[in-house]
Amino acid sequence: MSAATHPHLDLTAPPVVRKISQRSLVVGVVFSVAAVALAFTRPDEFYRGYLLGFMCWLGVALGSMAILMIRHLTGGGWGTVIRRMLGAAMRTLPLLAILFIPMMVAVWQHRIYPWAMPLESIQDLHIREHLEKHSFVKESYLNFSGFFIRAIVYFVIWNVLSFLLSMWSKQTDQASAPDNSQRFKAVAGPGLILYAFTISFAAIDWVMSLDPTWISTIFGLILLIGEILSAMCFAVVVERILFNYQPMSELLKPNFVHDHGKWMLTFIMVWAYFSFSQWLIIWAGNLPNEITFYLRRINKGWGFVALSLVLFHFAIPFAMLLSRQFKRNIRQLVWVAVLLLLMCYVDLFWIIEANFSVNFAVTLADVVVPIAIGGIWLWYFFRNLASLPLLPAYDQDAHEVLEPAHEHGQ
Repeated sequence: MSAATHPHLDLTAPPVVRKISQRSLVVGVVFSVAAVALAFTRPDEFYRGYLLGFMCWLGVALGSMAILMIRHLTGGGWGTVIRRMLGAAMRTLPLLAILFIPMMVAVWQHRIYPWAMPLESIQDLHIREHLEKHSFVKESYLNFSGFFIRAIVYFVIWNVLSFLLSMWSKQTDQASAPDNSQRFKAVAGPGLILYAFTISFAAIDWVMSLDPTWISTIFGLILLIGEILSAMCFAVVVERILFNYQPMSELLKPNFVHDHGKWMLTFIMVWAYFSFSQWLIIWAGNLPNEITFYLRRINKGWGFVALSLVLFHFAIPFAMLLSRQFKRNIRQLVWVAVLLLLMCYVDLFWIIEANFSVNFAVTLADVVVPIAIGGIWLWYFFRNLASLPLLPAYDQDAHEVLEPAHEHGQ
């Protein structure tokens, strides 16, 4: 028996996966050409758009790894049926490490990050005065070498976790597969803690330091839960695509879809709780070095973006996901997943771009560069997905997905 088959069901990824991979690469290359042109003609806008796109797709990869570790700790067929999708997204981390190089170039060229610029070239007087007053922060933490070394540490930790989880997962494609459940748990527990710490510090380095005068102790957690939400939504979109083909049409049951919908609802509520907590604490404290973050993002057009986040990132999806029948229908659930993926992008856009424009504005790079990164990332993701069976057939928990499929044939 091959690793890609089961006595009653071929678990190989359908040909459409490779077709989507090829088309994604074409899109990525075409938009990358346009992105390179922007890098030479509008470098500041390019690097802002690059940070936006990079954080979006990094969020899907890291969020997938987090959900995978949660699944290894809790078990359940809901996680088994999307396990290979999560793993394929997680295994894009080596590619993302390479794609981080332009961010290093941005710091080296004194772009976008005020702390990386000579003081006399910083146009925002408030930021310039802050860096002059707190020069020790720039000397000891916010500098090129620290930025570079910490980035290496983050990617090493993430890739080591990905390597271990992937290596043991591949072993479950063989008939003589060992029971790796305890190994998965031994890595998943500390792995989730490491993920929380590293993404929190990465959020400070890569996003919060765009405005060195602003601080928030919960900002890293907001970014973290946004990544996990985007990863779950991405998995729902992929499973909907594969639901038209075997074996996913046989494996994906309404109760699994229902569980995915419940996870989405949970992550939406946690994101809203963290976001509201940050706003409430800052608004109540009313400190000048904190409230400027929101004052900038609720005036001069940015308030409409904030309102859209309240409505489409929380209120409307929350109301729709309260319905049990809605959560059990993959054809309906996928539209909420698509909406939330879009709003995750809008959320990052609202956080990042408002640092550079007092008036609401969307640049060409904000659209072109994330699509370029996304095309290349999706090519690699679907390539990973096609390289392994869509289900680890000889895993100890595979029966939770396989047996119902054979009993009901649905």
